[in-house]
Amino acid sequence: SSPHLVQVRERIRINGQPISKELFSKYFWLVYNRLEETKDPVHASMPAYFRFLTIMAFHVFLQEKVDLAVVEVGIGGAYDCTNIIRAPVVCGVSSLGIDHTSILGDTMEKIAWQKGGIFKPGVPAFTVVQPERPLQVLRERAQEQECPLYLCPELDAFEGGHRLLKLGLAGDHQRSNAALALQLARTWLQRRSCRGLGELKEVPPCAKLAGRPVPLAPTFRPTDAMIQGLRDTEWLGRTQVLPHGPVTWYLDGAHTTSSVQACVRWFRQAALNQDKPHDGSEVRVLLFNATGDRDTAALLKLLLPCHFDYAVFCPNFTEVSNALTRCLENQRTWTRLLEEKEGQDPWLPAPLRVGGGLLQPAPARGTLLLVPPAPRPLNSPALVFPCLAQALRWVAQGRDPWLAAPAATGAHPHPAASSGAVLLREAAAVRVLVTGSLHLVGGVLRLLDPALSQ
Repeated sequence: SSPHLVQVRERIRINGQPISKELFSKYFWLVYNRLEETKDPVHASMPAYFRFLTIMAFHVFLQEKVDLAVVEVGIGGAYDCTNIIRAPVVCGVSSLGIDHTSILGDTMEKIAWQKGGIFKPGVPAFTVVQPERPLQVLRERAQEQECPLYLCPELDAFEGGHRLLKLGLAGDHQRSNAALALQLARTWLQRRSCRGLGELKEVPPCAKLAGRPVPLAPTFRPTDAMIQGLRDTEWLGRTQVLPHGPVTWYLDGAHTTSSVQACVRWFRQAALNQDKPHDGSEVRVLLFNATGDRDTAALLKLLLPCHFDYAVFCPNFTEVSNALTRCLENQRTWTRLLEEKEGQDPWLPAPLRVGGGLLQPAPARGTLLLVPPAPRPLNSPALVFPCLAQALRWVAQGRDPWLAAPAATGAHPHPAASSGAVLLREAAAVRVLVTGSLHLVGGVLRLLDPALSQ
């Protein structure tokens, strides 16, 4: 799977656990040296990062004699380096979203075409409910490949009687993923001659699928192991809640419009619907960054209804970095979106006037943040920090036992940061949503849970 959050070994797991440092090192050098010895002398280049890790993962799985390998596509499908498996047991396509547009195309239909590239002749494939046009593209791709494609029933269909399926992963969107996982697991178990899990109705390869709904896969009674698997599933950085005393961190690596919409629904349910503290105020903070060619204005606009008191932007790096251009753009975008909203929504707080301009870091005083020039009042101060560690320390204000307290007050000469620090120190509850990038979430986890780096 990719990307990793804290360390690269997360990408290659056996029985759910990242392979050990010893195994990773052993197989890394085995594969590296073999490629180095046998590479084409004319075109003497080694595989790029993701391709190398894919080759290495296949080698690990073969050498360790795993019974079943689950391989997640890197980007797209048709041209992804994972797509060299000629006869997988089964293929799955989860909910489609707009992402990696410079590589996959800028419409859902183009992206569906790329995703459908993993379909193989005679190999069953499953997808979940999709918009009509992208689903049609998946149907056509399946038809081209003579691949039987099925639609997963909703998870509700597996909950016969009073038997509810409890998911370890929060968020309504995970129900769609769980339904897909059940179908993929069922197909593997049938290959192993397990009975009583519902039979697929054959779809003739020549069947005219275009214009007809994709046939619905049968429901079945999930086994006890399936029920336990859904309940016990954990996946760091996806709808993850870390309560650290009065500071609660809500981590979700959403980075597309559809996933950010799902993140907002989850965050509002998990955090904003909580009862207000009786003994003091609640402060809500957004910690955001985005990478690649993503439309950050569209993502930030979706986050407005969460009613944040502060928006904090920083690079994904835990140490001071010069990668601030994107953060400053995001800061300006957030400020503009709030100003456009002013007067339209009753939830907006009274304007807080933030004067001045861009603060230049002062080595003697260690200035940590940048505040935008604001000729007009701001509704919700937007701050930029030059690294992730400093951003987290400002948000936590010494109240998270995993984080050191921020530098002295003199390091925050700007009123927006100083007043915010006071609010954060005095609030009964601080709720922080970290989103926009899995790399950002990984950096936060590295600082909040050092054990993950072991």
